[in-house]
Amino acid sequence: MPQGPTYGYPSAPQQRHGGPQPHGGRQQWRGAQGQGEPEYFGDDGQGHFHAPDPYAANNPGHTQAFSVGEDPYSAGETYRAGQASAPPVGPRLHWKDLLRGIVFSPTRTFLQMRDYTMWGPALIVTFLYGLLAVFGFDGAREDAITATLDNAIPIVLTTAVAMVVSSFVLSVVTHTLARQLGGDGAWQPTVGLSMLIMSITDAPRLVVAMFLGGDESFVQILGWATWIGAGALLTLMVSKSHDLPWPKALGASAIQLIAILSIIKLGTF
Repeated sequence: MPQGPTYGYPSAPQQRHGGPQPHGGRQQWRGAQGQGEPEYFGDDGQGHFHAPDPYAANNPGHTQAFSVGEDPYSAGETYRAGQASAPPVGPRLHWKDLLRGIVFSPTRTFLQMRDYTMWGPALIVTFLYGLLAVFGFDGAREDAITATLDNAIPIVLTTAVAMVVSSFVLSVVTHTLARQLGGDGAWQPTVGLSMLIMSITDAPRLVVAMFLGGDESFVQILGWATWIGAGALLTLMVSKSHDLPWPKALGASAIQLIAILSIIKLGTF
């Protein structure tokens, strides 16, 4: 009675003459595969058949592919300079929290605001600082006080506008140098934070100089202390915003710091 084919194997050809052929049967089986029959199982070369894993990598039809330069064993991308920026660490800060954070929690503030613009607070704070800056210089204060109201207003407004423009230009220079040194931060947050740092750090000296005068020893000491504070904050901000080590961040801030010292601080000495 003929037997039906076993699942996965074609029916073996019947042997009409002779005894069993242990090797001939294997050859006939391989020959049957060559006649267009699908190969369901493999032969390991020792007469044992096994089922290959259809999902194993690098099998025909299941080869795992990687793009050029991709690390297949990397669990995630590390944030580095020159690469795509990391997502923001938090929501945009309110202007009060922003100004307070620059002084009391600068690291968290700079990280959180590195991807947000802040033109409103930066321009307003710098303009208000410029309105009062004229009273921090002894010569300019005398001219503003002795001048008539019609002459004093243009002096004050001109000083405020000049302070905004100069602060903006110096902040752009800081950002440009940071990018040249390998930083990857956005220009608008960097410029806005630089302008705020420039104005906020000099505010204590300016307030005291308005009452005591810029030539007082205490005002000069306070000016040097606030200048060092501005350098520390600018270096920290550039380092966090551009993912740079602090020596490069300090180098990117050098021109702005020298300008602050020569124009604002030394101008009162």
